[in-house]
Amino acid sequence: MSRYFDVTLDEPLENVSSEVPSSKKPLSARKKRSQNRRQIRDERRNVNKLVETVKKEPRKRPLDEKRVQFYSRGEGLQDTKHIKNAYYRSKFENKEKKFEWATHQSTRAELLLTEEQGFLVAERGERTSNIKQTELSNTIDITSATKHFNLDLQFGTYRANFTRNGRHLIIGGRKGHVASFDWVTKRLHCEMNVMEEVFDVQWLHVETMFAVAQKKWLYIYDNNGIEIHCLKKINKPLKLEFLPYHFLLTSSSEEGYLTWLDVSIGSIVSQFNAKLGRISIMTQNPYNAVLCTGHPKGIVAMWSPNSKEPVAKMLCHRSALSAVAVDPSGLYMATGCVDHTMNIWDIRNLDGPLKKYKLHSPVTDLAFSQKSFLGVGLGNVVEVYKNCCTTAVKYPYMRHRLHSHIGNIQFCPFEDVLGIGHDDGYTSVLIPGSGEPNIDAFESNPFQTKKQRQEGEVKALLEKIQPEFISLDPFEMIEVNVPSLKEKIEARNALQQLKPQKIDFTPRRKKRRMNEAAVKQIVRAENKKEFVRQIKNSLTKEENVDTKTETETSSSVLDRFKPKRPKQKR
Repeated sequence: MSRYFDVTLDEPLENVSSEVPSSKKPLSARKKRSQNRRQIRDERRNVNKLVETVKKEPRKRPLDEKRVQFYSRGEGLQDTKHIKNAYYRSKFENKEKKFEWATHQSTRAELLLTEEQGFLVAERGERTSNIKQTELSNTIDITSATKHFNLDLQFGTYRANFTRNGRHLIIGGRKGHVASFDWVTKRLHCEMNVMEEVFDVQWLHVETMFAVAQKKWLYIYDNNGIEIHCLKKINKPLKLEFLPYHFLLTSSSEEGYLTWLDVSIGSIVSQFNAKLGRISIMTQNPYNAVLCTGHPKGIVAMWSPNSKEPVAKMLCHRSALSAVAVDPSGLYMATGCVDHTMNIWDIRNLDGPLKKYKLHSPVTDLAFSQKSFLGVGLGNVVEVYKNCCTTAVKYPYMRHRLHSHIGNIQFCPFEDVLGIGHDDGYTSVLIPGSGEPNIDAFESNPFQTKKQRQEGEVKALLEKIQPEFISLDPFEMIEVNVPSLKEKIEARNALQQLKPQKIDFTPRRKKRRMNEAAVKQIVRAENKKEFVRQIKNSLTKEENVDTKTETETSSSVLDRFKPKRPKQKR
Protein backbone atom coordinates (compact mmCIF):
# COMPACT_ATOMS: atom_id res chain seq x y z
CA MET A 1 0.00 0.00 0.00
CA SER A 2 1.48 3.34 -1.06
CA ARG A 3 1.72 6.10 1.51
CA TYR A 4 1.36 9.83 1.25
CA PHE A 5 5.16 10.12 1.29
CA ASP A 6 5.29 8.73 -2.24
CA VAL A 7 3.09 11.53 -3.57
CA THR A 8 4.83 14.16 -5.66
CA LEU A 9 3.85 17.80 -5.66
CA ASP A 10 2.29 17.55 -9.13
CA GLU A 11 0.22 14.50 -8.28
CA PRO A 12 -2.90 14.98 -6.12
CA LEU A 13 -3.66 12.64 -3.25
CA GLU A 14 -6.88 11.48 -4.92
CA ASN A 15 -4.96 9.81 -7.79
CA VAL A 16 -2.99 7.58 -5.45
CA SER A 17 -4.19 4.00 -5.56
CA SER A 18 -4.77 2.22 -2.29
CA GLU A 19 -4.47 -1.28 -3.76
CA VAL A 20 -1.69 -3.60 -2.68
CA PRO A 21 0.67 -4.47 -5.57
CA SER A 22 0.62 -8.13 -6.47
CA SER A 23 3.82 -10.14 -6.21
CA LYS A 24 4.64 -13.09 -8.39
CA LYS A 25 6.32 -15.24 -5.72
CA PRO A 26 5.84 -15.26 -1.96
CA LEU A 27 8.79 -13.71 -0.10
CA SER A 28 10.49 -15.04 3.00
CA ALA A 29 10.32 -13.16 6.31
CA ARG A 30 13.95 -11.95 6.10
CA LYS A 31 13.51 -10.61 2.59
CA LYS A 32 10.27 -8.90 3.64
CA ARG A 33 12.05 -7.15 6.51
CA SER A 34 14.88 -5.93 4.27
CA GLN A 35 12.41 -4.79 1.66
CA ASN A 36 10.45 -2.86 4.30
CA ARG A 37 13.64 -1.18 5.56
CA ARG A 38 14.54 -0.21 2.01
CA GLN A 39 11.08 1.18 1.47
CA ILE A 40 11.20 3.22 4.70
CA ARG A 41 14.59 4.61 3.69
CA ASP A 42 13.28 5.66 0.31
CA GLU A 43 10.22 7.21 1.88
CA ARG A 44 12.39 9.31 4.21
CA ARG A 45 14.46 10.51 1.28
CA ASN A 46 11.33 11.54 -0.57
CA VAL A 47 10.08 13.43 2.48
CA ASN A 48 13.37 15.33 2.77
CA LYS A 49 13.19 16.26 -0.89
CA LEU A 50 9.63 17.52 -0.43
CA VAL A 51 10.64 19.63 2.58
CA GLU A 52 13.53 21.15 0.66
CA THR A 53 11.31 22.08 -2.26
CA VAL A 54 8.59 23.56 -0.03
CA LYS A 55 10.92 25.41 2.34
CA LYS A 56 12.79 27.48 -0.16
CA GLU A 57 14.43 30.74 0.91
CA PRO A 58 11.78 33.46 0.63
CA ARG A 59 12.50 36.52 -1.41
CA LYS A 60 13.59 39.57 0.57
CA ARG A 61 11.14 42.38 0.97
CA PRO A 62 11.96 45.43 -1.18
CA LEU A 63 13.15 48.39 0.85
CA ASP A 64 11.89 51.94 0.79
CA GLU A 65 14.53 54.22 -0.68
CA LYS A 66 13.65 57.05 1.71
CA ARG A 67 14.23 54.86 4.77
CA VAL A 68 17.47 53.53 3.28
CA GLN A 69 18.61 57.13 2.79
CA PHE A 70 17.69 57.87 6.40
CA TYR A 71 19.99 55.11 7.74
CA SER A 72 22.70 55.73 5.15
CA ARG A 73 26.16 56.79 6.32
CA GLY A 74 26.70 59.14 3.43
CA GLU A 75 28.13 58.73 -0.03
CA GLY A 76 30.91 56.20 -0.05
CA LEU A 77 33.73 55.50 -2.46
CA GLN A 78 31.94 55.21 -5.79
CA ASP A 79 34.86 54.35 -8.07
CA THR A 80 37.89 52.32 -6.97
CA LYS A 81 39.62 52.11 -10.36
CA HIS A 82 41.98 54.94 -9.49
CA ILE A 83 43.45 52.85 -6.62
CA LYS A 84 46.45 51.13 -8.16
CA ASN A 85 47.23 48.74 -5.30
CA ALA A 86 45.00 45.66 -5.60
CA TYR A 87 45.13 44.96 -1.87
CA TYR A 88 43.88 48.39 -0.86
CA ARG A 89 41.34 48.39 -3.70
CA SER A 90 39.75 45.17 -2.40
CA LYS A 91 39.96 46.47 1.15
CA PHE A 92 37.96 49.61 0.33
CA GLU A 93 35.45 47.63 -1.72
CA ASN A 94 34.81 45.24 1.17
CA LYS A 95 34.45 48.19 3.52
CA GLU A 96 31.81 49.79 1.28
CA LYS A 97 29.96 46.46 1.08
CA LYS A 98 29.87 46.27 4.88
CA PHE A 99 28.47 49.80 5.12
CA GLU A 100 25.80 48.97 2.56
CA TRP A 101 24.90 45.75 4.38
CA ALA A 102 24.65 47.64 7.71
CA THR A 103 22.37 50.24 6.11
CA HIS A 104 20.02 47.58 4.74
CA GLN A 105 20.01 45.69 8.03
CA SER A 106 19.13 48.85 9.95
CA THR A 107 16.29 49.53 7.54
CA ARG A 108 14.92 45.98 7.91
CA ALA A 109 15.30 46.09 11.71
CA GLU A 110 13.08 49.16 11.78
CA LEU A 111 10.14 46.75 12.02
CA LEU A 112 11.27 45.91 15.55
CA LEU A 113 10.75 49.52 16.65
CA THR A 114 7.13 48.93 17.51
CA GLU A 115 6.76 51.96 19.75
CA GLU A 116 5.43 55.08 18.06
CA GLN A 117 4.83 58.56 19.35
CA GLY A 118 1.25 59.74 19.55
CA PHE A 119 -0.09 63.24 18.96
CA LEU A 120 -3.15 65.20 19.79
CA VAL A 121 -5.46 65.58 16.78
CA ALA A 122 -8.17 68.20 17.05
CA GLU A 123 -11.51 68.02 15.34
CA ARG A 124 -12.45 70.37 12.56
CA GLY A 125 -12.77 73.92 13.82
CA GLU A 126 -10.90 73.22 17.09
CA ARG A 127 -7.30 73.61 18.27
CA THR A 128 -5.19 71.30 20.38
CA SER A 129 -3.98 74.26 22.43
CA ASN A 130 -7.47 74.56 23.95
CA ILE A 131 -7.30 71.07 25.46
CA LYS A 132 -6.68 71.31 29.21
CA GLN A 133 -4.60 68.95 31.31
CA THR A 134 -7.60 67.81 33.35
CA GLU A 135 -9.43 66.76 30.19
CA LEU A 136 -6.35 64.99 28.88
CA SER A 137 -5.63 63.08 32.11
CA ASN A 138 -9.26 61.92 32.37
CA THR A 139 -9.18 60.28 28.92
CA ILE A 140 -5.89 58.36 29.15
CA ASP A 141 -4.79 55.32 31.14
CA ILE A 142 -4.05 55.49 34.86
CA THR A 143 -0.28 55.02 34.46
CA SER A 144 0.03 58.01 32.13
CA ALA A 145 -2.43 60.08 34.17
CA THR A 146 -0.22 59.79 37.28
CA LYS A 147 2.56 61.61 35.39
CA HIS A 148 0.56 64.81 35.64
CA PHE A 149 0.88 66.18 39.18
CA ASN A 150 1.53 69.39 41.06
CA LEU A 151 3.77 70.01 44.10
CA ASP A 152 2.68 72.97 46.23
CA LEU A 153 5.88 74.26 47.91
CA GLN A 154 6.75 77.44 49.78
CA PHE A 155 10.42 78.13 49.00
CA GLY A 156 10.27 79.25 45.34
CA THR A 157 11.19 80.25 42.73
CA TYR A 158 12.07 76.63 41.85
CA ARG A 159 14.39 75.19 39.22
CA ALA A 160 14.14 71.55 38.12
CA ASN A 161 16.49 69.13 36.34
CA PHE A 162 16.05 65.54 35.05
CA THR A 163 18.72 62.85 34.74
CA ARG A 164 19.80 61.68 31.29
CA ASN A 165 17.59 58.59 31.51
CA GLY A 166 14.62 60.67 32.67
CA ARG A 167 13.97 58.67 35.83
CA HIS A 168 15.08 60.99 38.63
CA LEU A 169 14.28 64.62 39.31
CA ILE A 170 15.90 67.31 41.47
CA ILE A 171 14.29 70.62 42.39
CA GLY A 172 15.90 73.60 44.07
CA GLY A 173 14.09 76.63 45.51
CA ARG A 174 15.54 80.11 45.65
CA LYS A 175 15.09 80.17 49.46
CA GLY A 176 17.30 77.09 50.01
CA HIS A 177 14.97 74.10 49.63
CA VAL A 178 16.58 71.18 47.70
CA ALA A 179 14.94 67.78 47.09
CA SER A 180 15.69 64.80 44.85
CA PHE A 181 13.31 61.91 44.15
CA ASP A 182 12.23 59.25 41.67
CA TRP A 183 9.35 61.11 40.05
CA VAL A 184 7.84 57.95 38.48
CA THR A 185 7.40 56.05 41.76
CA LYS A 186 7.37 59.29 43.85
CA ARG A 187 10.08 57.84 46.14
CA LEU A 188 12.04 60.56 47.94
CA HIS A 189 15.85 60.31 47.97
CA CYS A 190 16.66 63.33 50.11
CA GLU A 191 15.24 66.67 51.17
CA MET A 192 17.07 69.49 52.91
CA ASN A 193 17.34 73.22 53.33
CA VAL A 194 20.83 74.57 52.72
CA MET A 195 19.93 77.86 54.50
CA GLU A 196 21.30 79.79 51.55
CA GLU A 197 20.06 81.18 48.28
CA VAL A 198 20.00 78.51 45.52
CA PHE A 199 20.35 79.65 41.91
CA ASP A 200 20.56 76.36 39.99
CA VAL A 201 20.70 72.56 40.42
CA GLN A 202 22.27 69.97 38.13
CA TRP A 203 22.65 66.18 38.09
CA LEU A 204 26.10 64.73 37.41
CA HIS A 205 26.91 61.55 35.44
CA VAL A 206 24.93 59.32 37.85
CA GLU A 207 21.83 59.82 39.96
CA THR A 208 23.85 59.49 43.18
CA MET A 209 25.46 62.93 42.89
CA PHE A 210 24.18 66.39 42.08
CA ALA A 211 25.56 69.93 42.15
CA VAL A 212 23.93 73.00 43.68
CA ALA A 213 24.86 76.58 42.81
CA GLN A 214 24.45 78.38 46.12
CA LYS A 215 24.96 82.00 47.12
CA LYS A 216 28.74 81.95 47.60
CA TRP A 217 30.17 78.69 46.24
CA LEU A 218 29.38 75.52 44.35
CA TYR A 219 28.45 72.45 46.42
CA ILE A 220 28.20 68.78 45.47
CA TYR A 221 25.90 66.40 47.40
CA ASP A 222 25.10 62.70 47.22
CA ASN A 223 21.61 61.21 46.96
CA ASN A 224 21.33 61.12 50.77
CA GLY A 225 21.87 64.86 51.05
CA ILE A 226 25.40 64.58 52.48
CA GLU A 227 27.82 67.28 51.37
CA ILE A 228 30.74 65.79 49.42
CA HIS A 229 32.60 68.85 48.14
CA CYS A 230 32.58 72.61 48.55
CA LEU A 231 34.32 74.25 45.60
CA LYS A 232 35.42 77.69 46.78
CA LYS A 233 37.29 78.36 43.53
CA ILE A 234 33.91 78.69 41.81
CA ASN A 235 32.60 81.89 43.34
CA LYS A 236 28.97 83.08 43.06
CA PRO A 237 27.75 80.61 40.40
CA LEU A 238 24.49 81.34 38.58
CA LYS A 239 23.97 78.61 35.93
CA LEU A 240 25.17 75.01 35.70
CA GLU A 241 25.53 72.59 32.78
CA PHE A 242 26.99 69.07 32.70
CA LEU A 243 28.78 67.58 29.66
CA PRO A 244 28.24 63.79 30.09
CA TYR A 245 30.78 62.58 27.51
CA HIS A 246 33.54 64.84 28.87
CA PHE A 247 32.66 64.59 32.60
CA LEU A 248 32.79 68.37 32.78
CA LEU A 249 30.62 70.47 35.08
CA THR A 250 30.43 73.97 33.66
CA SER A 251 29.27 77.08 35.50
CA SER A 252 28.78 80.77 34.83
CA SER A 253 29.20 83.26 37.65
CA GLU A 254 27.84 86.63 38.63
CA GLU A 255 31.27 88.15 38.05
CA GLY A 256 31.36 86.96 34.41
CA TYR A 257 33.62 83.92 34.83
CA LEU A 258 33.21 80.62 32.96
CA THR A 259 34.52 77.46 34.62
CA TRP A 260 34.99 73.87 33.39
CA LEU A 261 35.41 71.37 36.24
CA ASP A 262 36.43 67.77 35.54
CA VAL A 263 34.41 65.75 38.07
CA SER A 264 36.34 62.52 37.36
CA ILE A 265 39.64 63.89 38.73
CA GLY A 266 38.30 66.87 40.70
CA SER A 267 40.36 69.58 38.99
CA ILE A 268 39.45 72.73 37.09
CA VAL A 269 40.28 72.35 33.41
CA SER A 270 39.78 75.99 32.47
CA GLN A 271 38.55 79.17 34.13
CA PHE A 272 38.63 82.70 32.72
CA ASN A 273 36.68 85.93 32.57
CA ALA A 274 34.43 86.20 29.51
CA LYS A 275 34.57 90.04 29.80
CA LEU A 276 30.88 90.32 28.93
CA GLY A 277 29.44 91.05 32.34
CA ARG A 278 27.06 88.96 34.44
CA ILE A 279 26.24 85.63 32.72
CA SER A 280 22.75 84.50 33.71
CA ILE A 281 21.83 82.73 30.43
CA MET A 282 23.81 79.63 29.50
CA THR A 283 23.13 76.34 27.71
CA GLN A 284 25.16 73.68 25.93
CA ASN A 285 25.19 72.44 22.37
CA PRO A 286 24.87 68.62 22.64
CA TYR A 287 26.44 68.19 19.20
CA ASN A 288 29.89 69.65 19.96
CA ALA A 289 29.75 70.40 23.76
CA VAL A 290 30.24 74.14 23.15
CA LEU A 291 28.65 76.52 25.66
CA CYS A 292 26.23 79.18 24.38
CA THR A 293 25.78 82.26 26.55
CA GLY A 294 23.29 85.09 26.11
CA HIS A 295 24.04 88.72 26.98
CA PRO A 296 22.11 91.99 27.44
CA LYS A 297 23.39 93.41 24.14
CA GLY A 298 21.54 90.74 22.15
CA ILE A 299 24.73 88.74 21.53
CA VAL A 300 25.11 84.95 21.73
CA ALA A 301 28.71 83.85 22.35
CA MET A 302 29.97 80.28 21.98
CA TRP A 303 32.80 79.15 24.25
CA SER A 304 35.34 76.35 24.40
CA PRO A 305 37.70 75.64 27.34
CA ASN A 306 40.65 75.79 24.94
CA SER A 307 40.24 79.46 24.04
CA LYS A 308 39.74 82.57 26.14
CA GLU A 309 38.04 84.23 23.19
CA PRO A 310 34.63 83.04 21.92
CA VAL A 311 34.85 80.58 19.01
CA ALA A 312 31.77 82.25 17.53
CA LYS A 313 29.88 85.43 18.28
CA MET A 314 26.65 86.60 16.66
CA LEU A 315 24.12 89.37 17.08
CA CYS A 316 20.70 87.72 17.43
CA HIS A 317 18.43 90.53 18.66
CA ARG A 318 18.47 94.28 19.04
CA SER A 319 17.46 94.10 22.69
CA ALA A 320 18.60 92.06 25.66
CA LEU A 321 18.36 88.27 25.44
CA SER A 322 16.17 86.44 27.93
CA ALA A 323 16.63 82.75 26.96
CA VAL A 324 18.68 80.47 24.68
CA ALA A 325 18.07 76.80 23.80
CA VAL A 326 19.75 74.35 21.39
CA ASP A 327 18.14 71.39 19.63
CA PRO A 328 19.38 67.90 20.78
CA SER A 329 20.67 67.25 17.24
CA GLY A 330 22.72 70.45 17.32
CA LEU A 331 21.09 71.87 14.16
CA TYR A 332 18.82 74.62 15.46
CA MET A 333 19.07 77.28 18.14
CA ALA A 334 16.18 79.27 19.58
CA THR A 335 16.70 82.68 21.13
CA GLY A 336 14.17 84.74 23.08
CA CYS A 337 14.22 88.49 23.66
CA VAL A 338 12.52 90.94 25.99
CA ASP A 339 10.88 92.68 22.98
CA HIS A 340 8.37 89.76 22.59
CA THR A 341 10.32 88.14 19.71
CA MET A 342 11.72 84.64 19.23
CA ASN A 343 14.12 83.62 16.44
CA ILE A 344 15.16 80.19 15.14
CA TRP A 345 18.75 79.90 13.85
CA ASP A 346 20.70 77.30 11.93
CA ILE A 347 23.90 76.78 13.94
CA ARG A 348 25.78 75.33 10.96
CA ASN A 349 25.94 78.61 9.01
CA LEU A 350 24.63 81.37 11.38
CA ASP A 351 23.74 83.56 8.40
CA GLY A 352 20.28 84.70 9.41
CA PRO A 353 17.22 83.56 11.33
CA LEU A 354 15.27 80.74 9.69
CA LYS A 355 12.01 81.72 11.39
CA LYS A 356 10.83 84.80 13.30
CA TYR A 357 7.96 84.72 15.78
CA LYS A 358 6.18 87.56 17.51
CA LEU A 359 4.77 86.52 20.91
CA HIS A 360 2.29 88.20 23.22
CA SER A 361 4.76 88.56 26.15
CA PRO A 362 8.53 88.39 26.78
CA VAL A 363 10.19 84.97 26.75
CA THR A 364 11.44 83.81 30.15
CA ASP A 365 12.75 80.32 29.27
CA LEU A 366 13.16 77.96 26.29
CA ALA A 367 13.57 74.17 26.08
CA PHE A 368 13.75 71.60 23.26
CA SER A 369 12.42 68.04 23.55
CA GLN A 370 13.89 64.89 22.00
CA LYS A 371 11.44 65.18 19.09
CA SER A 372 12.22 68.89 18.49
CA PHE A 373 9.19 70.25 20.31
CA LEU A 374 9.94 73.75 21.57
CA GLY A 375 8.65 74.78 24.98
CA VAL A 376 8.39 78.53 25.59
CA GLY A 377 7.88 80.09 29.01
CA LEU A 378 5.95 83.36 28.87
CA GLY A 379 5.51 84.77 32.36
CA ASN A 380 2.97 82.39 33.92
CA VAL A 381 2.04 80.62 30.62
CA VAL A 382 3.83 77.72 28.92
CA GLU A 383 3.36 77.21 25.18
CA VAL A 384 4.67 74.21 23.24
CA TYR A 385 5.28 74.49 19.49
CA LYS A 386 5.54 71.54 17.10
CA ASN A 387 7.86 71.61 14.04
CA CYS A 388 8.44 75.34 14.50
CA CYS A 389 12.06 75.12 13.25
CA THR A 390 11.26 73.84 9.75
CA THR A 391 7.81 75.30 9.12
CA ALA A 392 6.13 78.55 10.09
CA VAL A 393 3.66 77.80 12.89
CA LYS A 394 0.76 80.15 13.63
CA TYR A 395 -0.66 78.54 16.76
CA PRO A 396 0.97 76.57 19.60
CA TYR A 397 0.52 72.82 19.88
CA MET A 398 -0.39 72.99 23.58
CA ARG A 399 -0.76 75.67 26.22
CA HIS A 400 -0.83 75.54 30.01
CA ARG A 401 -1.48 78.45 32.39
CA LEU A 402 -0.14 78.64 35.95
CA HIS A 403 -0.92 80.90 38.89
CA SER A 404 2.71 82.01 39.46
CA HIS A 405 5.79 83.09 37.56
CA ILE A 406 7.85 80.36 35.80
CA GLY A 407 11.42 79.64 36.93
CA ASN A 408 12.50 77.14 34.28
CA ILE A 409 11.10 74.40 32.03
CA GLN A 410 12.63 71.10 30.85
CA PHE A 411 11.30 68.12 28.89
CA CYS A 412 11.71 64.71 30.47
CA PRO A 413 13.74 62.28 28.29
CA PHE A 414 11.80 59.25 26.96
CA GLU A 415 8.55 60.59 28.42
CA ASP A 416 5.82 62.85 27.08
CA VAL A 417 6.23 65.12 30.09
CA LEU A 418 7.26 68.73 30.55
CA GLY A 419 8.56 69.76 33.98
CA ILE A 420 7.86 73.33 35.09
CA GLY A 421 9.48 74.99 38.11
CA HIS A 422 7.67 78.11 39.31
CA ASP A 423 7.20 80.31 42.38
CA ASP A 424 4.70 78.00 44.07
CA GLY A 425 6.50 74.69 43.50
CA TYR A 426 6.73 72.22 40.64
CA THR A 427 4.21 71.07 38.00
CA SER A 428 4.42 68.12 35.61
CA VAL A 429 2.49 68.60 32.35
CA LEU A 430 1.62 65.98 29.70
CA ILE A 431 2.77 66.80 26.14
CA PRO A 432 1.86 63.89 23.81
CA GLY A 433 4.56 63.09 21.26
CA SER A 434 7.39 65.08 22.81
CA GLY A 435 9.55 62.16 24.04
CA GLU A 436 11.52 59.47 22.25
CA PRO A 437 9.42 56.26 22.31
CA ASN A 438 12.26 53.80 21.58
CA ILE A 439 14.87 53.61 24.34
CA ASP A 440 18.51 52.82 23.63
CA ALA A 441 19.47 50.93 26.79
CA PHE A 442 23.18 51.09 25.95
CA GLU A 443 23.05 54.90 25.94
CA SER A 444 20.73 55.60 28.89
CA ASN A 445 18.46 53.07 30.54
CA PRO A 446 15.58 54.29 32.77
CA PHE A 447 15.15 50.77 34.20
CA GLN A 448 18.79 50.05 35.02
CA THR A 449 19.80 48.20 38.17
CA LYS A 450 22.54 49.15 40.59
CA LYS A 451 25.06 46.84 38.93
CA GLN A 452 24.22 48.16 35.47
CA ARG A 453 24.67 51.71 36.71
CA GLN A 454 28.12 50.90 38.11
CA GLU A 455 29.21 49.13 34.92
CA GLY A 456 27.92 52.02 32.82
CA GLU A 457 29.88 54.49 34.93
CA VAL A 458 33.11 52.54 34.45
CA LYS A 459 32.52 52.27 30.71
CA ALA A 460 31.79 55.98 30.43
CA LEU A 461 35.03 56.78 32.29
CA LEU A 462 37.03 54.58 29.92
CA GLU A 463 35.42 56.27 26.90
CA LYS A 464 35.79 59.76 28.32
CA ILE A 465 36.57 62.50 25.78
CA GLN A 466 39.32 64.93 26.65
CA PRO A 467 38.37 68.64 26.88
CA GLU A 468 40.98 69.49 24.23
CA PHE A 469 38.63 68.08 21.59
CA ILE A 470 35.86 70.62 22.29
CA SER A 471 35.61 72.94 19.29
CA LEU A 472 32.97 74.45 17.03
CA ASP A 473 33.63 71.76 14.41
CA PRO A 474 34.03 68.38 16.18
CA PHE A 475 35.60 66.81 13.07
CA GLU A 476 38.42 69.35 13.02
CA MET A 477 40.53 67.30 15.43
CA ILE A 478 40.72 64.24 13.17
CA GLU A 479 42.20 66.25 10.30
CA VAL A 480 45.94 66.69 9.75
CA ASN A 481 47.26 70.22 9.78
CA VAL A 482 49.06 69.78 6.45
CA PRO A 483 50.70 73.22 6.03
CA SER A 484 52.32 73.35 9.47
CA LEU A 485 53.43 69.71 9.28
CA LYS A 486 54.94 70.32 5.86
CA GLU A 487 56.74 73.43 7.03
CA LYS A 488 58.10 71.61 10.06
CA ILE A 489 59.52 68.77 7.94
CA GLU A 490 61.05 71.16 5.45
CA ALA A 491 62.67 73.24 8.22
CA ARG A 492 64.17 70.14 9.84
CA ASN A 493 65.52 68.83 6.52
CA ALA A 494 66.99 72.20 5.68
CA LEU A 495 68.67 72.36 9.09
CA GLN A 496 70.22 68.94 8.69
CA GLN A 497 71.49 69.63 5.19
CA LEU A 498 73.30 72.86 6.05
CA LYS A 499 77.05 72.89 5.75
CA PRO A 500 79.47 74.88 7.92
CA GLN A 501 80.89 78.04 6.43
CA LYS A 502 84.30 77.84 4.90
CA ILE A 503 86.99 79.70 6.83
CA ASP A 504 89.91 81.11 4.85
CA PHE A 505 92.48 82.99 6.89
CA THR A 506 96.23 83.37 7.35
CA PRO A 507 97.52 82.42 10.80
CA ARG A 508 99.74 84.86 12.68
CA ARG A 509 103.39 84.14 12.56
CA LYS A 510 104.88 83.33 15.93
CA LYS A 511 108.27 82.34 17.06
CA ARG A 512 107.20 78.74 17.44
CA ARG A 513 106.24 78.09 13.90
CA MET A 514 103.66 75.48 12.84
CA ASN A 515 102.56 74.32 9.48
CA GLU A 516 99.88 76.71 8.11
CA ALA A 517 97.90 73.87 6.56
CA ALA A 518 97.70 72.06 9.92
CA VAL A 519 96.48 75.19 11.69
CA LYS A 520 93.75 75.70 9.08
CA GLN A 521 92.66 72.08 9.41
CA ILE A 522 92.40 72.34 13.22
CA VAL A 523 90.33 75.55 13.06
CA ARG A 524 87.97 74.11 10.43
CA ALA A 525 87.46 70.95 12.50
CA GLU A 526 86.63 73.01 15.58
CA ASN A 527 84.17 75.07 13.56
CA LYS A 528 82.49 71.91 12.23
CA LYS A 529 82.15 70.43 15.74
CA GLU A 530 80.58 73.65 17.00
CA PHE A 531 78.11 73.63 14.09
CA VAL A 532 77.10 70.00 14.74
CA ARG A 533 76.67 70.79 18.45
CA GLN A 534 74.30 73.68 17.62
CA ILE A 535 72.19 71.47 15.34
CA LYS A 536 71.87 68.81 18.05
CA ASN A 537 70.86 71.38 20.63
CA SER A 538 68.18 72.82 18.33
CA LEU A 539 66.74 69.35 17.63
CA THR A 540 66.64 68.44 21.32
CA LYS A 541 64.92 71.75 22.10
CA GLU A 542 62.18 70.94 19.55
CA GLU A 543 61.69 67.49 21.06
CA ASN A 544 61.47 68.94 24.56
CA VAL A 545 58.88 71.47 23.41
CA ASP A 546 56.81 68.66 21.83
CA THR A 547 56.98 66.53 24.98
CA LYS A 548 56.02 69.53 27.14
CA THR A 549 52.99 70.27 25.02
CA GLU A 550 51.99 66.59 25.12
CA THR A 551 52.26 66.47 28.91
CA GLU A 552 50.39 69.75 29.29
CA THR A 553 47.52 68.72 27.03
CA SER A 554 47.15 65.10 28.15
CA SER A 555 47.32 65.50 31.93
CA SER A 556 45.29 62.71 33.47
CA VAL A 557 45.22 60.41 36.46
CA LEU A 558 46.25 57.52 34.21
CA ASP A 559 49.56 59.25 33.32
CA ARG A 560 51.19 57.46 36.26
CA PHE A 561 51.04 54.22 34.26
CA LYS A 562 52.92 55.66 31.28
CA PRO A 563 56.55 54.54 30.82
CA LYS A 564 59.06 57.08 32.01
CA ARG A 565 61.31 58.70 29.43
CA PRO A 566 65.04 57.95 29.78
CA LYS A 567 67.10 60.87 30.99
CA GLN A 568 69.42 62.37 28.38
CA LYS A 569 73.09 62.44 29.18
CA ARG A 570 74.58 65.87 29.10
